[in-house]
Amino acid sequence: MTNNSAAIQKAKPLITVETTVERPVAWVWTCFTNPAHVIHWNFASEDWHCPTATNTLEPGGSFNYRMAAKDGSFGFDFEGVFTAVEAHRHLAYTIGDRAVTVDFIDLGTATKVVETFEAEAENSLELQRGGWQAILDNFKKHAEASSL
Repeated sequence: MTNNSAAIQKAKPLITVETTVERPVAWVWTCFTNPAHVIHWNFASEDWHCPTATNTLEPGGSFNYRMAAKDGSFGFDFEGVFTAVEAHRHLAYTIGDRAVTVDFIDLGTATKVVETFEAEAENSLELQRGGWQAILDNFKKHAEASSL
């Protein structure tokens, strides 16, 4: 087996989720990256929440967003390291050995957000896609409902 064959076999499936937020790109960026906003949208269902969020928004900077069941039964830290930060355009980060990119496409008065991530092996692709899309849907609701 060649090195290229091994790399191909180890490649993780990519999943993409997206939404269009009816707000200008500068506001969408702020809502997505500012921890004071992240705590309001970074969860997949109403029985969960994000009690704390911290980040250092620069290449090599880290983030930690606590995700927890509201009843206190379970929680975990969603954490990683930023690998690229281009304000109002692009974010890239790693969570463990997986890569994630987020693109912000300026549509004038609206912004398309496209998030692509390497799947993990523990859960089905459908479950992962559904969870990440639910979080992105919460993000859209928050960004559109918040004051500019």
